[in-house]
Order: sequence, then C-alpha cells, then structure tokens
Amino acid sequence: MAVDVTKLTIAEAGRGLRSKKYSAKELTEAVLFHAKEKNATTNAFAEFFDDAIAEAERADNMLREGKGTALTGIPIAIKDNMLVRGKLSTSGSKILSNHRAVYDGTVIKKLKAAGAVLVGRTNMDEFAMGSSTENSAFGPTKNPRDTKRVPGGSSGGSAAAVAAHLALAAFGSDTGGSIRQPAALCGLTGLKPTYGVVSRYGMVAFASSLDQGGPMGKSAEDLALLLNAMAGFDARDSTSLEREKEDYTRGLDLPLEGLRIGLPREYFGEGVEPGVRRSVDEAIRWYEKRGARTIEIALPHARLAVPVYYVLAPAEASSNLARFDGVRYGHRAKEYFDLADMYCRTRAEGFGAEVKR
Repeated sequence: MAVDVTKLTIAEAGRGLRSKKYSAKELTEAVLFHAKEKNATTNAFAEFFDDAIAEAERADNMLREGKGTALTGIPIAIKDNMLVRGKLSTSGSKILSNHRAVYDGTVIKKLKAAGAVLVGRTNMDEFAMGSSTENSAFGPTKNPRDTKRVPGGSSGGSAAAVAAHLALAAFGSDTGGSIRQPAALCGLTGLKPTYGVVSRYGMVAFASSLDQGGPMGKSAEDLALLLNAMAGFDARDSTSLEREKEDYTRGLDLPLEGLRIGLPREYFGEGVEPGVRRSVDEAIRWYEKRGARTIEIALPHARLAVPVYYVLAPAEASSNLARFDGVRYGHRAKEYFDLADMYCRTRAEGFGAEVKR
C-alpha cells in the first residue's frame, strides 16, 4: 500500500506497523522512494544504504515473532560520523572519502538490535566543524523549509532529512550545539543528552570532552523512544556513565503546572535577532498558559563559554585529527618526498578550509 511518510512520527508509524496497516518493508520503500526523489533539493543524504530493504524484511520477521520494540521497522538516518560496518564513513571529509567502517559503533549496534532500519548516512560539516553544513567536502546541505537558507550544523544533513520527511528520525552529534541548533533551524526536536549517557564508541571524534551523540525527530515522544534504545553504559567508552536504565517516556504526560523554567538574563540582551526573540516569547507564553512559571536567573560566566570552547575544542580536535595522516586511514597524497612531506601533502589535499583553520 502507499504510505504517506510526510505525516508520520516514530510513534505513529509504530502503531501502523503493529496494527499491520503496512509492513516495515512497505514503510521503508515509501521513505526511500520519497528520499531519493527529493534529496537533490537538499543534499541531506550522502548515501542511501543498499541493504535497507533487507533490514526492513528482518524487522517484519521480528514483528511477526513478537520480538518488536518501539523502533522496529522505523527508517532512521545516521550522521556520517558514526561507524556503520561495511559502509563508507567520511565525516564529510575528502580525506576519508574511501574509508569503510570495519565495525558498528555502539549506537548502531543498539539501533540494529531494536530493529530500526538504517536508510543512509547524512551530510555534515567536515569532522563536525561548523554551524551551517556548508563545510562538507560533498557540497552544502540546504534547509528544506527554505532552500535559500542553511539547515544549521554540523548535523544539518540529519536535520534536513527529518524535516523533509526523507527519514522518520535521525542520529546526530553535538559538540557545541550541533544537534540543538540545526533542529531549531529546521523546525524539529533535537536533544543533546547528558555527557556519558550515549556511548561515543564508533563516533569519529572532534572534541572528546564535548562530543555527544543524540536523537533528532519530530516530537519529544520520538526522542524519548530513540533515547531508550541508544542510552546505556558501554565499557568500551571510558566516559560512559554507569547508572540504572531509565525509561525516557515516563514524563511525557506529566502536567506542566508548577514547572519552573529559568530564563538567563544574559541570553536576552544585545544581538538577539527579533524573529528569534518573538519565537522564544511565544514559547514562554505557551508554557505559562499551561501553568508553568518562569523565573529570571543569572549565568554570569556565560560570556566565557565561547572563549573557553575555542581553547578546548581546537586543542582536542588537533589531537584527534592527528591520526589522519595518510598512513592508515583514507586518502594519501600520490607524490611526496619523505614521511613529513606525505603528512603535509595528504592533509593539504584532504582537509577543507574550516578544518585547516
């Protein structure tokens, strides 16, 4: 049957699958047909996975056997910095244009175990450095709500894919806003989980003390369902949090009455774009009408956040990207005089302007 993928959240699609309104294969075929038809407009996807239909058929078997989860049969896009075994994993960089992952990252293992269908990898700012997804070696991604505008970054491909209904949800990563900002620019819901909740094992590092993987979707409910599958302790990630498993859907229906929302005065000063301020004020009124209470708070050291970030992030990036030298990973310059010259030429050819900066 024809499935209208533009109307579906994860929760709604899950109900359709469990009621046998359509199969996981039919849902995935519909998503891929729509995605391949529309991707040229946004350049959200770097690649569609050729085994997605086979994965959907396995999901249908899980559902028939009563082994399905909330994500079984759900088509999900993966940011190009998370390793998927056997697939190209480039992190938006020419230097990794021929690099295939030899193992699944922990998040990928968890999503596969839940029966999710991985439909492809999404475009991104090279090595997650950027806020617009214009710094990819494979061309910029455009915002599907207005293709003259950027989708944000560095998870702009993931955000554009969900906003354009090319996938029902997506995995992204956030170092300094790279899930939250593109989600906002594309009109989605995005979450940077508490550091250590989602394993970073198998995610190409930018700044290790800041990087965190997280979900992007169309609703808070979808993010909760994704985080239920993605979260958990991982002994292979030394920064992983060891704590009891949570159900992130548990608070979805709680009343907002009595909720306190802090509004940092430093965020409402000079430089706020008027349209952004109106949207924030509208959101505040929405919460207050439902019984929430807003209070002004102070974050006096907020002005130091950017300077501190630009001490930590470039230092850690320089360390993490040192491995891309032409010896083991990806691109290597064809002509060079000695080892040091090979390093220099390989990086000069392989890295883009933002990464070099």
